[in-house]
Amino acid sequence: MGKLKVIARLLVIVVLMATSQSFASGGAALEHSEIDPDNISSLQRGARNFMNYCSGCHSAKYVRFKTIGKYLELSEEQLIDNLMFNAEKTFETINATMPADSARRWFGTAPPDLSLMARAKGADYVYSFLKGFFLDPDSPTGVDNTVLAGTSMPHVLWELQGYQKALYSEHIEEGMTSHTFEGFELVTEGSMDAEDYDEFVRDTVNFLAYIAEPIRSERRKLGVWVIMFLIFFWILSAMLKKQIWKDVT
Repeated sequence: MGKLKVIARLLVIVVLMATSQSFASGGAALEHSEIDPDNISSLQRGARNFMNYCSGCHSAKYVRFKTIGKYLELSEEQLIDNLMFNAEKTFETINATMPADSARRWFGTAPPDLSLMARAKGADYVYSFLKGFFLDPDSPTGVDNTVLAGTSMPHVLWELQGYQKALYSEHIEEGMTSHTFEGFELVTEGSMDAEDYDEFVRDTVNFLAYIAEPIRSERRKLGVWVIMFLIFFWILSAMLKKQIWKDVT
């Protein structure tokens, strides 16, 4: 009976963890990013997006430009001309342009390194976060986020997405008032429509997912060969056993 209680508690913890990953702190369900880390064109666009909109504040110090160029099928000249805005050599890692001390003074905390963000939080989390900014006059930056309430990050993509407000429905039950997130309403239009902005964010998240595990594709390809070898070896072993023990009664 004691073991059953322990198993039941573990199951409850697993369910609660899954629920916490599926819903953001503001009550908004995470959207599926539908990324494809094997799509080279998407990764190239995502690298462009990251360097133009993210690398000013965020670093990615666990990945080198040379590694990115090799997998994204970019020449050294293309790397230098299109991605290496704050680096001189291709073996360097991606460092933030803004000094950490200045960022800490302006935003209250230094922006995190994004090398492993997609792996730590999940691609759906990052995708929903970049789409979840809404106007909040009480915030120092003028915006808040449905995924990470109270975030100190400004809406750096506002020119693309525009500004939106969050819509909540109010529920009163047993004297307790609760609010449920219903969606967004566009207040100021950006330079992109909703579909193009979704694609922009998807490419960016795709790139973040790639740099979080650059050897993912090679690992999966190697895994297929390993499984094929194990299957072949198992068949060979079974046939060998049958041959050896055929005369044993």
